[in-house]
Amino acid sequence: MTNHAFAKWAKKLGFWGFLFFLIKGLLWLLVPTVAAYFSLK
Repeated sequence: MTNHAFAKWAKKLGFWGFLFFLIKGLLWLLVPTVAAYFSLK
């Protein structure tokens, strides 16, 4: 694998890694919020 191909692959992996952790972080905030909302309703 050439250095250019590796850099392209690493950028794509970084993008998907960022998206994964962003969504995971939002779910960590959303799930307890929704649970609290419905438990107090």
